[in-house]
Order: sequence, then C-alpha cells, then structure tokens
Amino acid sequence: MPSVLNRYATPLLTGIFLVSLVSGIALFFHWNPTWFHAMHEWLSLLLILPFALHLWKNWRPLRCYLRRPAFAIAMLASLAAALLFVLPLGGLTGSAGTAGQGGRPAQFAVAGLMIEGTVDSVAAVLGETPDQLMQALEGSGIVAGDPHQSLSDLAAASGIDERRLYAVLAAQAR
Repeated sequence: MPSVLNRYATPLLTGIFLVSLVSGIALFFHWNPTWFHAMHEWLSLLLILPFALHLWKNWRPLRCYLRRPAFAIAMLASLAAALLFVLPLGGLTGSAGTAGQGGRPAQFAVAGLMIEGTVDSVAAVLGETPDQLMQALEGSGIVAGDPHQSLSDLAAASGIDERRLYAVLAAQAR
C-alpha cells in the first residue's frame, strides 16, 4: 500500500484538482454549463479520495503546518470567504435579488416561481391559453384537471418530477 500511496496520491490529487479548476472557471464564466456542471460536482467529490491519500502520505510534514499560525489564519480566511456566499449579504451571490437564497442564481428563483404558479398564470406568461398548456401537460403525463392549481402540485399528484415539468414548459415557450 505505501508504494501505491507514493505513486498515485499526489498525481491524482493534481489531476483531479486541475479538472475541477478548469470546470470551475468554465462555470464561473458560464461556458457551456451543461457540460461542466456535473463534471465539476462529481469530480470535486472524487477529489476527496486523492486528498485523503495525500494527507496520509504526507502526514508527518503536514503536522508541522498544523502548529503554525499561518495554518490557522489560512483556515479562518477560507471560512470567512465561504461565509460570504452563505450568509444573506448580497453582492457576491451572483445576480441581484438572490440574497437570502444561498447564492442561488436569479434564473433558478424565477423558474421556481414559475412552477409554483397556476396553469392560468403560467399560460399567460408563455403566451398560450390555459387549455393549450393543460393539453401540453396532459400530453406529458401530468393530469391537469384544475387550472387554478399550481403546476408543481399537479406534477407531484401525477408522480412527475420537476425536471420533466420544466421540460414541458420549455417546449411550450418555443
């Protein structure tokens, strides 16, 4: 096992970190987020394993860092930076109006409001009649009996998840 650690811990950590770095930059600049979102999430989770191997391999030298004030300062600075995105301070969380939503982009907040709307109100936004939207919903397996019910309630009652509901709405918006 020690030879495996010596051989792969740091190269794996470096390789997956570089992929996470590139995908994070792509997400920041909104370059094809469809490609990079899942890649960034999953490989960032996978980064835990080589990080743990790297810590194990280099535990003795790392213990020296733990005793130094620079380590504590760096950890506190990292925590403070993370808190800027968690606390409802606004400004750093992306688009205006997202404060208090954990940095969630405004378009997701609007999409959430859309599916909480009734068939009547959402049909008006999409430039359709409620009957047209109800037909589209029923065509995708969502029982749309009451146009005064929220779309999310209709989807939940039909056993349909929100992603499928969003797909129906996106198709109607074209």
